[in-house]
Amino acid sequence: MGWFEKMRRMNNMVCPWWLCYSFDNPLRRLIHDPERLLKPHVKSGMTAVDIGCGMGHFTLGMAKLVGPYGEVVAVDLQEKMLAVLGLRALKAGLSDRIIPHRCRPDKLGVTKPADFVLVFWMAHEVRNKPRFFGEIFSLLKTGGRLLLVEPKLHVTRNSFGGTVEMCRAAGFQLLDEPAIALSRAVRIEKRESA
Repeated sequence: MGWFEKMRRMNNMVCPWWLCYSFDNPLRRLIHDPERLLKPHVKSGMTAVDIGCGMGHFTLGMAKLVGPYGEVVAVDLQEKMLAVLGLRALKAGLSDRIIPHRCRPDKLGVTKPADFVLVFWMAHEVRNKPRFFGEIFSLLKTGGRLLLVEPKLHVTRNSFGGTVEMCRAAGFQLLDEPAIALSRAVRIEKRESA
């Protein structure tokens, strides 16, 4: 099996919890500093959702940005990820702003209306992307935004373009393509229907 075939197969696999320690380290914080990267998108008092939160690399930064009157719903499929996130949030003094939520493989199950959703380096793991983006569209408030970021290593330009088209089909409108290191990214918005 060639490299390309291995990468294609990995695109629908959920990252195991133990591998996430390699994604949340001092070097990663230099490349993808959560507060610097999310400050243009997340404001005080917002309800934000971090889908595929893992151990909280971006969740903790979002919790700081939403402040004491906002909240972050941290969504992950793996209980072990949420447990580690809970410990890290407690240590950082942010646990009162973070709502851990374990999703199912076929349903996010988040019902709280959100102002902002982050999907960072995980959409390629989702099997039913149209349903996934439809569910995100439903939970966002009108004017709410989704920042979708995928790794260049796993996701080709064409594949990412197809994912963006699925977002448009769900009802989102493209705003821009922010530059994020090692990534392909779009910022899209839920607008009122005409």
